[in-house]
Amino acid sequence: MNLIRFMALMTMFSASTYADTQVEPELALQMLHDQDRQFEQQVVQVAPNVFTAVGFHGANTSMIVGTDGVIIVDTLAGPSAASTAFAALREFSDKPVAAIIYTHSHGDHTGGASAFAGSDNPEIYAMASFGNSEGVNVDLAPISAVRNVRQFGRRLSAEESTNRGVAPAGTFDQDFSQGYLPPTFRITGDSYKTIVAGVNIEIHAGPGETDDALFVWLPDGKVLFSGDNFYQSFPNLYAIRGTGYRNVLDWSESVGRMAEFEPDRLVPGHTMPIVDSDSATTALGDYSEAIKSLYDQTVVGINQGKSPELIAQEVVLPAHLKDKAYLVEFYGTVPNAVRAIYAGLLGWYDGNPTTLNPLAPRVEAEQMADLAGGTANLTQAMLDAFAKEEFQWALELADQLKWLEDSDRELARQTKINALRGLAAREYNAPNRNYYLSYANELESGQLSELWF
Repeated sequence: MNLIRFMALMTMFSASTYADTQVEPELALQMLHDQDRQFEQQVVQVAPNVFTAVGFHGANTSMIVGTDGVIIVDTLAGPSAASTAFAALREFSDKPVAAIIYTHSHGDHTGGASAFAGSDNPEIYAMASFGNSEGVNVDLAPISAVRNVRQFGRRLSAEESTNRGVAPAGTFDQDFSQGYLPPTFRITGDSYKTIVAGVNIEIHAGPGETDDALFVWLPDGKVLFSGDNFYQSFPNLYAIRGTGYRNVLDWSESVGRMAEFEPDRLVPGHTMPIVDSDSATTALGDYSEAIKSLYDQTVVGINQGKSPELIAQEVVLPAHLKDKAYLVEFYGTVPNAVRAIYAGLLGWYDGNPTTLNPLAPRVEAEQMADLAGGTANLTQAMLDAFAKEEFQWALELADQLKWLEDSDRELARQTKINALRGLAAREYNAPNRNYYLSYANELESGQLSELWF
């Protein structure tokens, strides 16, 4: 989305609405459709010897052409997408693959390596810490898989799908990670310099979205490959599919170090490259500042004794960053980031003794019904909220009613389904939108338990 278009859209709703990514349905769709331009399938010539394949799957893959070989940066999610992208890149060079570099260990960047390697036996570079990038205990694999499907909208119909914020919807995932090849050269320390196929390459540790992240610098062409520490959307400082704490200070510092190189060309892990030197350096500086600002504001709120929910409502991007198209909350959101920072720094407890030992959900629901004057009145309040398009309040009341033996649980379930779709229609943050719709579909199809945990 260009800046003029973005500013025109943003004038159509208030700053308070912008903060929670809920706008009028027509605007939400228009914004998401505009974001589609960030991953239209194409090969972008970033520099005379650098080519980036965008939109062939969720992530980008790049080819650096050297004197007697090529270097591949990231390899997409599986061999099918990788083969298609490599065929497009081969229009620019048929030299053998001398090396592959993994910017981090997420499967959408590593799963197609075999399609690039072929029989060339390239060196495969990664950080020494390369490994479990999700930060989630393997014991949680069942629920992680469920939530992953919801966040990315993997089972949404074509009519429901928009995109994934930094990636197209409907990617081919049946061979996910089937082309993965393990690293053959693990980098220790903060930086490593080498020459591959006549190309001067610097690889620098860049912890951020993952602890094992790196960024690649080509000093001769002033091209920087950021991996997933930068893409053209507000960063996903917390993924709603569930992740361990992503150290946002490390993330901010890594992007700040990238900006110090003052690149002429910036290749993100997702979305379109930036091929203007002033824009590339400015974008990295803004990104680093935005992340650090959220951290600083959250810490101030914590030290004032505020709850994570209150802080999440209060923290905003600095005014001079709100008009930056690459900081629109298509992928990550400010409130989700704040909650993650709070929990990552201080744990779940907000310091309020009221929340130290709360009522059990069923008991709270019974008390809520008594307060409303009975279950019938609580049910009517839910229906009134939905009629007024107060969808979040309708959801919360439906979740109270589900616990009550004398409630119309089917009515509460249907109201929740409709309210989720109401929120989704107004949501321009792609993971939030996908999650609302996916959960509504699961409720409607009976996939979830009676109490919809």
